[in-house]
Amino acid sequence: MGTMTAVREGRGAARKAANSTAMDAAARWGLAARGVLYCLVGLLALRIAFGGGEQADNGGALRELGRQPFGGFLIWAVGAGIAGLALWRLSEALFGAAGPDGHTARKRLASAGRAVFYAFTAYSMISFALTDRGSGSSDERSRDVTADALGWPAGQWLVAGAGLVVAGAGVWILLRAARRSFHKHLKHARMSRAARRAVDVLGVVGGVARGALFAVAGAFAVRAALDYDAGQAKGMDDTLRSFADTPAGPWLLAAIAVGLVLFGFFSLALARWRRV
Repeated sequence: MGTMTAVREGRGAARKAANSTAMDAAARWGLAARGVLYCLVGLLALRIAFGGGEQADNGGALRELGRQPFGGFLIWAVGAGIAGLALWRLSEALFGAAGPDGHTARKRLASAGRAVFYAFTAYSMISFALTDRGSGSSDERSRDVTADALGWPAGQWLVAGAGLVVAGAGVWILLRAARRSFHKHLKHARMSRAARRAVDVLGVVGGVARGALFAVAGAFAVRAALDYDAGQAKGMDDTLRSFADTPAGPWLLAAIAVGLVLFGFFSLALARWRRV
């Protein structure tokens, strides 16, 4: 009886923490940090479209932050924000999210996947801050991880499956943005009509660009599995550069880059007006 009571009390304390003001602040800080990252990645990609050579991924964004006054502090602040985002998504997976369908198994599973994604991202950023260089570019990490996975039993199937999951997530992100599914998470009563219109544009255009980026990255992973060639796998930087290799040339990359900047501003808007 004592053990069961302690477990119940522990669960109650955890649930209370998940619904606390501190968790609300962590979620909003995390959304703002994500917004800063996407704005910087989009700007770096825009430079590439017009002849620049910077690395357009989280590592490039952190290096750009590091060049600013108090750069070290900014990097730690963004990394801590992404860690807070991971904790928030984990709390949703364990106790359910806000909204009428927030306690469904589908929503909890999606939150768990996001928690893992943001935890890995936060780890990479903290590694960058500690070593002043991180663990290489996203492209190098993608090729290394793919090469290791291809060497496992049924490695091709695992890589192909992971690629399909990422590509599927990209299509899902794109469709949800196009359908304005984010409306149900917004505090409309606190927003002016102009703010609602602006957030609509940011959410749709930015979400479509982000979804396209994930979908294409997943497709490259599937191709790497089918060809049994880790070199076919691409991180964020190489995936973005691949848009410039299409018939539309650098203009498609520029459009995706602008979309990512808009998604960054959308995340900043969510930090203010999202229900947490």
